[in-house]
Amino acid sequence: MTVYVNSGAPQEAAAPVEPSVPRPLRFAALGDSLTAGVGDRVDGGWRGWAVLLAEALTPAGGDGDPAGRRPSGPAPAFHNFATSGALTRDVRAVQTPAALAFAPDIASVVVGVNDTLRRSFDIASIARALDEVCAALTARGTVLLTACLPDPGVMLGLPAPLARPLARRQRAVNTLVHTLSARYGAVHLHAADPAWVADRSLWSADRLHPGERGHRMIAAQFHAMLTARGLTLGPPPPREPERPPPSRTEALLWLATAGAGWMVRRSTDLLPELLWLAGAEVRHLVRGTAARLDLRADLALTRALTALPPAAPLARMGE
Repeated sequence: MTVYVNSGAPQEAAAPVEPSVPRPLRFAALGDSLTAGVGDRVDGGWRGWAVLLAEALTPAGGDGDPAGRRPSGPAPAFHNFATSGALTRDVRAVQTPAALAFAPDIASVVVGVNDTLRRSFDIASIARALDEVCAALTARGTVLLTACLPDPGVMLGLPAPLARPLARRQRAVNTLVHTLSARYGAVHLHAADPAWVADRSLWSADRLHPGERGHRMIAAQFHAMLTARGLTLGPPPPREPERPPPSRTEALLWLATAGAGWMVRRSTDLLPELLWLAGAEVRHLVRGTAARLDLRADLALTRALTALPPAAPLARMGE
């Protein structure tokens, strides 16, 4: 076949160009049991907010919308690297290299509560590890999702001498996460909001992990913020649970089995440290010097943030 252009000279027609298929959005989830889905049990396993968000990133149309009311496209690729019990150093050493190999466009990094429950808690080490994770991901143009988290002492209803040291640690971790979220342009969720913490319908029997309703709320709020940045494709995840909340009997059964096992494991690590911290708390309260503990924690956080290296310029998604 011959076509003619303005010069009048005949030219051979070019071969028809196949329409390019857009690259699927890639979403990686890094973190601990919260992101692994603990508290949202389905079919004998855990689902969780990251899976719900990944499903909501799937473009409508095609199989998802037979009527074709919205544009369709390739389904996002999703990988959940989160593991129960993970510390910040585990996310840096194990999960981040695997996530970088996955080359995500969006990556959630939600971690830190387990660090507050360990004798090895050191805000400077946590700051270095989390900064390295954020820097490595954003250097390739990945959009970060982050969240500050509730104080585990409040969630567990611990007495003040036990709860205050944990609150101090979680406050430091949340301040660190706020700082790094601003530094790396993250989509940040304030999951430590008092209203969120006080609503028991959002939490599972263990009082540390969200239930299905809570996981759905996290997924929906991240979806809304991603939509504001023009980064979502599908409709938001439904907020209403598909399953009834655990009965009182089921909750007591969990506490007597898995919950008891959790306490036994923590007793060899956290409990001795927590008792020592509680003793120091009581001594300072008696002396009227409790403010020194807060000042000491604030100073350690300031030093940790000051010691971080300068942030590199952020890459845009896909660069």
